[in-house]
Formats: sequence, C-alpha cells, structure tokens
Amino acid sequence: MTLAFTWHVLDIIGTIAFAFSGALVGLSRRMDIFGVVVLAVLTAVGGGMIRDVLIDIVPPEALVNTTNLLLAIVTAVAVVVIYAGVHIAPEQKRRFAFLFQISDTLGLAAFTITGAITGLVQKDARFTLPILLGVLTAVGGGVLRDLLAQRIPVVLRADVYAVASVIGAFFVCFMKHMHGDMQAAAWFGFFIVVLLRICAIHFGWQIYHPRPKRKKCEKG
Repeated sequence: MTLAFTWHVLDIIGTIAFAFSGALVGLSRRMDIFGVVVLAVLTAVGGGMIRDVLIDIVPPEALVNTTNLLLAIVTAVAVVVIYAGVHIAPEQKRRFAFLFQISDTLGLAAFTITGAITGLVQKDARFTLPILLGVLTAVGGGVLRDLLAQRIPVVLRADVYAVASVIGAFFVCFMKHMHGDMQAAAWFGFFIVVLLRICAIHFGWQIYHPRPKRKKCEKG
C-alpha cells in the first residue's frame, strides 16, 4: 500500500462522509434537491479547494479531477431518494442527528489527514503549514455548509472539533518526523481524531468557556 493510495482512500472516505452530512443538513432545512446537492458538494470539496488555493494549486484539484465532485453529487442524490422513500417517525429524528455526528466525524478525520499530508509532501513543511492545511481542509467545507444553511458553524459550537483536527494533524507531523512512516502516521492521526470526537460527543467534553464573574448576593 503506497502513500498515494492511502491518501486517495482517506479522500474518498472524507468526500462521502461530508457529502452525507451536507445532504442531511439540507434536508433538515427543508431544501429542494438542488439545495441539498449544493450543500453536499460544498461540504465535500470546499475545504480541499481552500487548501489548494492556499498552496497555489490552481485550478483546485476538485475542478480538474471531477471524481470527488461526482461522488458528492451521487451521495447527495442517494440520501434524498432514501429519505423520500422511508417513513420517519418523530422519535427517529435522533437517529439522523447520530448519523450526522458520525459522518461529520469521519469527514473531519479523513480530511485532516489528507490536508496534513499535502503540506508534508508537496511543501516539505514540518508542523505549522501541514497542521493549518489539515484543519482548513477538515473544517472549511463544513463552515460553507453551515453558513449557507444559516446555522452557527459546527466548528464554533462543537467544543472538541477543530481541536481534535489540530491534535490529529500534529500527530501526523510528529510521527512523520520521528519515524518517517507516513502511512502509519496517517492512519494513526485518523483514528486519533475519530476517537477524540467520539469521546467528546459521548462524554460531553468541553473546552474552556470564558464567563463573567457573578456578584455574590449580599446577606441581610
């Protein structure tokens, strides 16, 4: 298994997962099929396009090799067809929230790694650039999705989200420079992000939220 193969596998995982989450957001906002597809495509390829422009890959890879673009469209249409063909009871809506969390977590993890690898391989950078590219690739599409859906972006309201991406990208860089095995570093970083997000969702992990001090009530 080559590094290029690993990159493409993670890229496909991220594309399908983020297209799925984007389609679910579109359906939750009661958009038509065009709107659902637009959100799915933006979520799936938006972060990668931001990454490519930043490192001077113009036009972005998603517009040159349209495999991911088509994969995102097919995923969105499949979600719409399944959604329209099944009866959804009110109590089953929680399952959609769960599916969104899982797909968004897989997309976050996969694109964190592909972004970090891009910085390590194409620019031969050490830490700052690969970590930045990993995070931007992972959260960029979701930010575009949420802004179009008129929601507060997940990255700003899910506490251990971008933080999980930063940690995963850091471990990829650290393992690459310490051991030189990029494939092991890639999969290790992927599972680190997934584990952190699952734990954060399950245990309700929070990072520091600044709050103003409240005055103590005076007695008497």
